[in-house]
Amino acid sequence: MEDHPMYPAPSRELNEQRRELAPETYAAFRAFTRQVFADGALPAKTKELIAVAVAHATRCPYCIRGHTASALAKGNSEQEVMEAIWVATEMCAGAAYAHGNLALDVMRTHAKGG
Repeated sequence: MEDHPMYPAPSRELNEQRRELAPETYAAFRAFTRQVFADGALPAKTKELIAVAVAHATRCPYCIRGHTASALAKGNSEQEVMEAIWVATEMCAGAAYAHGNLALDVMRTHAKGG
């Protein structure tokens, strides 16, 4: 059986296939990405830290690698990147804690015979 990774390595070939299958959408997405990560009210350096945190919260391995590299290339320190990851970690744990209210509500209803 051939080894088939869950997450294939990004490649020029896969990127080209994506572009060929939907060229207008691909171009629009690339333009959107450039605009989103351009300096604006937030500097691009800060946007990359946000992207690192979101990439961890959404658990996207491609985004984690790409935005970590971009954050470092834009001048963020390893410590700043790690703090962004800790923010994502807290937010994910906080979401699980807060959503525990849903289970507690069901338990309360169940205990009342409902």
